[in-house]
Amino acid sequence: MIDRRNFLTTVALGTASAAVLAACGQPSPAQTGSADNPVTINYTWWGNDDRAERTRKAIALFEAKNPDIKVNGNFTDFPAYWQKRATEAAGGGLPDVMQWDLSYLRDYGQRNQLLDLSTVKIDTSAFDKSLLPSGQIRGKTYGIPTSTNAFAVYYDPAKLASLGIAEPDGSWTYDEYNAFLTEVGTKSGGALFGSSDYTSVWWMFNIWLRQQNIEAFTEDGKLGFSKDDLKEWWNKVADLRGTPAIISEERITQLLPKSAFGSNATASEVTWDNFMAGYLGDSGAKELKLVPVPSDDPDNLGLFLKPSMLMVASAKTKNKDAAARFIDFMVNDPEVGEIFKTSRGVPASKTQRDGTTFEGTDKLVVDYEKSIEKYLKDAPEPPIVGFGTLEASFKRISADLNFGKVDVNGAADAWFKEAEDLIKQNA
Repeated sequence: MIDRRNFLTTVALGTASAAVLAACGQPSPAQTGSADNPVTINYTWWGNDDRAERTRKAIALFEAKNPDIKVNGNFTDFPAYWQKRATEAAGGGLPDVMQWDLSYLRDYGQRNQLLDLSTVKIDTSAFDKSLLPSGQIRGKTYGIPTSTNAFAVYYDPAKLASLGIAEPDGSWTYDEYNAFLTEVGTKSGGALFGSSDYTSVWWMFNIWLRQQNIEAFTEDGKLGFSKDDLKEWWNKVADLRGTPAIISEERITQLLPKSAFGSNATASEVTWDNFMAGYLGDSGAKELKLVPVPSDDPDNLGLFLKPSMLMVASAKTKNKDAAARFIDFMVNDPEVGEIFKTSRGVPASKTQRDGTTFEGTDKLVVDYEKSIEKYLKDAPEPPIVGFGTLEASFKRISADLNFGKVDVNGAADAWFKEAEDLIKQNA
């Protein structure tokens, strides 16, 4: 069990050893700088304007405390971010430091495009030891988590009260959650849907597999579950599709760019806990609450803390020391924690968490993760190469299922074919 309050180890990135000394005994200019002639590193991240503003504040703070390093920062949205990284990787020009997603860590790490952070003398002293493997591949550390998030069921208490429906406590089976969704749709007369199709979300499927003690992927990069497992999962809401319990994919598309829950079209949603601020902002709700996901085994909720994002460095960076110092600062500095609060997730470093004041929305997220401590298991290792593509196809095929374009058998056949083809390509 993870104890978020008593961490066993700390990750504080030390600086890299000095570059190879020149004959005169001075460090290489590529590895060190001065206030008058600072080393420049490039840093990139994805996100919206709010994250950009917070990140720029953090960069300014870092430069003030490290005048020998200048950070050039830029950002884009999530889809464009990965298109750009793929182009840069093909040309050998990844930025020095990058915000990263777990879904793409193995793709780039196994292809030697990311720096093994153990080569820059990484100490572990403020991160939970069960979280660190999520950034490791075959004994090498390619990513350091900035923050954590966990899956939860969001609900709007005001909407439930208006329908005369009791608030859930999160101790429910899948049948009971489905009954709740049906009750919302029925009592609202179809004006409010229970939720979007939770079986369309890969990570919720992953959690359900863990509830069955099934690993999604094997150590040798193969699928750890069967086609029958996937059919059973997608059949969980077979009777709810096309009813007021589950909002249609067509309606979801009409509501974009807001989500169904953020648009006040549904009473609940199953997703990551750090979406709280965004949901409150989009919906205008006075209050939203979080409870655990359903499980048919009350002792195994399949929950884990996932790095909401990681910090990585390019394997080709010429400034390892500067990159390491910047990563250390972004994941450990208490003032950085105050800047981001829970907008990146709950800070993964105890040093950063202890130096951050959590109030209001931020406190709700932190309190939720504390409430599920006894259910938490080790975070999964980085997914297989090409996982980002598989996750996208999972969502796309689930949408076809929701639209009625394909049945469960056809959906499972289609996804497995794509998955097996992709695994063969990357074998």
